[in-house]
Amino acid sequence: MSHNPIRPWRNIDRRKSRRIMVGAVPVGGDAPISVQTMTNTDTSDVKATLDQILRAADVGADIVRVSTPDQASTRALREICRESPVPIVADIHFHYKRAIEAAEAGAACLRINPGNIGDAARVREVIRAARDHGCSIRIGVNAGSLERHLLEKYGEPCPDAMVESGLDHIRILQDNDFHEFKISVKASDVFLAAAAYQQLAEATDAPIHLGITEAGGLMSGTVKSAIGLGNLLWMGIGDTIRVSLSADPVEEVKVGFEILKSLGLRTRGVQIISCPSCARQGFDVIRTVEILEKRLEHIKTPMSLSIIGCVVNGPGEALMTDIGFTGGGAGSGMVYLAGRQDHKMTNDQMVDHIVELVEKRAAELEAAQAAAAE
Repeated sequence: MSHNPIRPWRNIDRRKSRRIMVGAVPVGGDAPISVQTMTNTDTSDVKATLDQILRAADVGADIVRVSTPDQASTRALREICRESPVPIVADIHFHYKRAIEAAEAGAACLRINPGNIGDAARVREVIRAARDHGCSIRIGVNAGSLERHLLEKYGEPCPDAMVESGLDHIRILQDNDFHEFKISVKASDVFLAAAAYQQLAEATDAPIHLGITEAGGLMSGTVKSAIGLGNLLWMGIGDTIRVSLSADPVEEVKVGFEILKSLGLRTRGVQIISCPSCARQGFDVIRTVEILEKRLEHIKTPMSLSIIGCVVNGPGEALMTDIGFTGGGAGSGMVYLAGRQDHKMTNDQMVDHIVELVEKRAAELEAAQAAAAE
């Protein structure tokens, strides 16, 4: 909401962490919380994988992870990394040699799973490859694939077991004088993940990658992720996030940004504030919002837009948004600019008019930013 002052009661005090680089993207420290997704194509199909990466980047993905289960994938990774507009993280399970090949192919980061990557000697080889090729590393602990000795020790996946796994592997990296790493302790159970992340945040200053793994489909997974990630982010925990959905990776990016936007941690594109509609609505709110969401997807400049069906809450919401429309009577409503009543507009012309206003405002803000940067 760009025309409003910052309110102190909305601030989140982020946990202090070290800053590392994933390619050109800073993670940790005072860097913006980055949004990630993961491709679900056959990695050896370079065109399909790159197409998906480009679509994800277009809606705001800062980093994209790519699975590299075999040599065909790591061979394809060279072209993928070269053509990708965002840093690529190579996802490694079981075969430590794939991590070495991925580093050689240009991956910006190597994600290794302590539960299945192998012994410390193999991890040391991965560290050597990462150092030689300028890669960072993510230690990716998962409740579903903990080391056998930890399951025997604790009896089941639990926060203590997950954090112990992560700290053991941090120790290996640090013993080899490697510090360009981040860490995650993911679980599909929201309570387990949240408890593990809270414990981890107190035990290390490493940047933290947040995720509720295997969260589910688009609707259920969005709710689950919003609860789990939202609470952790509210506590100041988390430097980069991935929303794991059984859906198009583009949707993961959109949901991730919406979570961050709702907490005031990132701003990108148009944030629409709209009512659920009722018998008082002066126009079809639900259909109007659906159309506006699609027609404004191309806007990347942060701004807020209120679409309210009647005058009960419409004027008040419009005070806090850059552009607003409040339904009235006789087939028209009031347009608000920067919180003030500006002019009336008929309902049948309202969508086109609002799109025009948003595009004009975005151009003005972009021009102002460009001038300030000169």
